[in-house]
Parts: sequence; structure tokens; C-alpha cells
Amino acid sequence: MSRWPPTIAGLVALVLWQGAVWLTDVPAYLVPGPVAIVRAFLAAPALLLGSLVSTLIVTFTALAVSTVLGVGLAVAITSSRWARAAIQPWAVALQVTPIVAIAPLIIAWVGDPFSALVACATIVAFFPIFSNTAIGLASPPTELLDLFRLNGAGGWATLRLLRLPAALPFFLAGLRISGGLALVGAVVAEFVAGAGGFASGLAYRILESGYRLQIPRMFAALVLLSAAGIAIDATLSGVGRVLLRRRGGA
Repeated sequence: MSRWPPTIAGLVALVLWQGAVWLTDVPAYLVPGPVAIVRAFLAAPALLLGSLVSTLIVTFTALAVSTVLGVGLAVAITSSRWARAAIQPWAVALQVTPIVAIAPLIIAWVGDPFSALVACATIVAFFPIFSNTAIGLASPPTELLDLFRLNGAGGWATLRLLRLPAALPFFLAGLRISGGLALVGAVVAEFVAGAGGFASGLAYRILESGYRLQIPRMFAALVLLSAAGIAIDATLSGVGRVLLRRRGGA
């Protein structure tokens, strides 16, 4: 039942949008209606879907790199005060630095376009996984930690049997946030790269459509990006529920 209200509201909004466009006779190069957007997509589906695949490859690569770095560094700062003092301030500084400001530098320094896009998206997506996992690793109560020590458990055993299982819900929450942020980072980096002439994903198609006043195609690309973000969030949410359910059953 929770899926019907947003679906109905969305359909009503589309009908009202199309009706308003027809009644006011607004040109498609200003505000295209849903019908014009669908036609623009059907006019070049291979082009737009190919660009979507390119953006998603950058997104999921950055998400994988962010997961490895975030979990690894979270374990490091949990295990060592020296590591915490050395890593955490720089992680926070990286998080609060606007990616729009440093993306041109990264693209110029890295050289390889794909690696540069992944690096930009990784910077955006890294912090939620890192911070949430670190909080989860520190979440076991002191009584349980003392119990592990009394039974002779070493640092590795405590990490594997206590801290990592306790951190799983926190990690999954951070992963879900980072999924959307990785897509945002990929799009921002593609905008910067596209402005420099590097043809890449959907962000480049948006720029290209804007330069050519192909506004319906621009809206079609935006719809694909929104749909991709919703799909990523729903997929990661579903994976999280399955993992937590299996953990609860175990």
C-alpha cells in the first residue's frame, strides 16, 4: 500500500504537467511536456542508454573503491589511536571540500579520464561509509569487550566476532547514502570533463543538449539520472534488508 500513493501522485503530476503545456502552448525548447520527453528518448534510445551505462560504470566503480577505503580506514582508526589522529581530520577535510572546486584539478592531474571521474566520485562517496562504519565498530558495549578480553580473545578475534557484526547495520546505512552520492559525484565530474570536451556519460548529454537547445532530450537524460538514483537506492536498501534478515536468522 505504501507504493500506491507516490505512484498515483506521480501520474497525476505528469497529467497536469502535460495538460498545462498543451493549454499554455509553451514551446518545447522552454518547457517540454512528458510526451515530448518520451519522444526525445525514443528518438535516440541507444545514445542515452549508452551514456547511462557509462555513468553507472563510474558510479559503481567509485562505490566499490569507497567501500574498500572506508571500511579499511574505519578499522584502522578503531584499532589505533595514532591512526585516528592521523586519518580522521583529513577525512573530514576531504568531506567538506566542494567537489566542484577540486574536480578540474583532479581531472588535470590524473590525466586518464575514467580514473579522474572515479576519483571525483570516490571523494564524494567515501565519507558516509567511513564514518558510519567507524561508529559501528565502536558501538559494542564495554561489557562485551571486557568479556572477550577475559576469555582471551585477541584484537583480530574481537574485530571479527564482535566489532564487525555490530558495525554491519551502520555500514549498510552508510553504503545506501554513498550509493546516491557516488552518482552525484560521477555526474559533477562528468559535467567538468564534458565542459572540457571529453564525451562521457549522461552529464555530457545534458550539456550537449543544452548547447543545441534540444531541451526534451536534456529532460530525458535527467529522468534517466533520477531513475538510476532511485534504482541504486532501492537496490542497496534491498541488499541491506536481506543481509540483516540473514544475520537475525543466524
